[in-house]
Amino acid sequence: MTEAVETLTLILLGVAALIAVARILRDGSLPDKVIGADLLLFVVAASVAAGAGLTGDDTYLDVLIVITMMGFIATITVARFIEKRGTRS
Repeated sequence: MTEAVETLTLILLGVAALIAVARILRDGSLPDKVIGADLLLFVVAASVAAGAGLTGDDTYLDVLIVITMMGFIATITVARFIEKRGTRS
């Protein structure tokens, strides 16, 4: 039963990553692309957390902290850029 849950979790994270990449690549405004990139970063962080849970290795948690902090700083930076520039494509 546990293996089925692990497999399903990884499959759903893969599908979410594909959806995020599709949102980034399709034509749209800059905020849409930022949301897609933020979603992709969240999926990567969730994958690292799932890896930590599957292996029981707490080293992954240090990596998770770095990934989430980089994502937070990047999102704030891009949001400030969009606010100054406007939402045009």
